[in-house]
Amino acid sequence: MLGGVVPWWGLVALAAVVVAWLLIWLWKAPDGLTGAALGLIIGGALGNILDRLRYQAVPDFLDFHYGSYHWPSFNLADVAIFCGAALLFWDSFRTSKVRPENREQDNRKGDVTGG
Repeated sequence: MLGGVVPWWGLVALAAVVVAWLLIWLWKAPDGLTGAALGLIIGGALGNILDRLRYQAVPDFLDFHYGSYHWPSFNLADVAIFCGAALLFWDSFRTSKVRPENREQDNRKGDVTGG
């Protein structure tokens, strides 16, 4: 996508900044699902960074056809990034009562003794 506009080392630098930001988010992750999703995204991004450092490009080797339809090619790092993003998307629709930090707040609100 940006490969024709930005040099390969620029994409490595951008991905490294994104990974650093995701690691901070992972450190503060509120639950295991968010942590797993961020881990998948970070792992996929690091895989793509390694490929760019090694080959100055990311080789896409999974290429599927169905009849005359051709799905865009991709690699396993892309699969990890997609799955992590899908988990984050799904997690955003969970009700607030399911989240551990909100459960603690609900417990404190229900405590009528004040202590």
